[in-house]
Amino acid sequence: MKSNFALLKSLIARDINSKYNGSYIGVLWSIITPIVMLAIYTFVFSVVFKAKWGINSNSKTEFALVLFAGMIIFNLFSECISRSTSLILQNANYVKKVVFPLEILVPVCLGSALFNFFISFCVWLVAYAVFYGAPHSSMLFFPLILLPFIFFVLGLSWFLSALSVYVRDIAQFINLIVTVLLFMSPVFYPVTALPEDYRHFLFINPLTYFVESFRAIIFFGQGVDQFLPYCYVASLFVLWIGFYFFQKTRKGFADVI
Repeated sequence: MKSNFALLKSLIARDINSKYNGSYIGVLWSIITPIVMLAIYTFVFSVVFKAKWGINSNSKTEFALVLFAGMIIFNLFSECISRSTSLILQNANYVKKVVFPLEILVPVCLGSALFNFFISFCVWLVAYAVFYGAPHSSMLFFPLILLPFIFFVLGLSWFLSALSVYVRDIAQFINLIVTVLLFMSPVFYPVTALPEDYRHFLFINPLTYFVESFRAIIFFGQGVDQFLPYCYVASLFVLWIGFYFFQKTRKGFADVI
């Protein structure tokens, strides 16, 4: 167990560093990118479009911060899911190594994505502090939403990483689905923007609950809702199914690759 944990940390650090190999400022790009994106969101939506998240809102920065909060949790999902479809194929040299725990590749991908997530979240916190002051005490509930989201992403990533070894079209399909989910999730608009008769369709998308709950906690100062226990059950089920499918199908990876 300790050796696998040490391997996990080593592979995550290597994965993060590999993204910036050859660049002059290295990992600093992970800080610069979210700062630039938040600045662009703020300018475009608050200055150019004068967009407001709520009908009664008079804030020029609220839309940008609410949008960015949704984007950073969606980006965590999209980075893991998009990369999962090529994880085994890109690491084919590990497949025939009996002693190498192939299942660790998915947590490595998640760890790298979480690094970017927390950098973006810190940028968001600084921006919130500048415009609104100290964050809400409801921020303490943040891990309660992040944990089931991690379970959900891990399970789905294990499932897709295994399936894509046998069905190569999965990679192209998932890239399309991720784009569709970006616009079918309440990232650029609130759920209330839809007519009431159609809102329940939006909640068929599991990302809707996570995006809405994340925003409610960190920006609007709300606590967790009564659906959180069901969210944990569903996420743990996805985690178990994904890991079980990966372990059952991994025996055939070497034959297919």
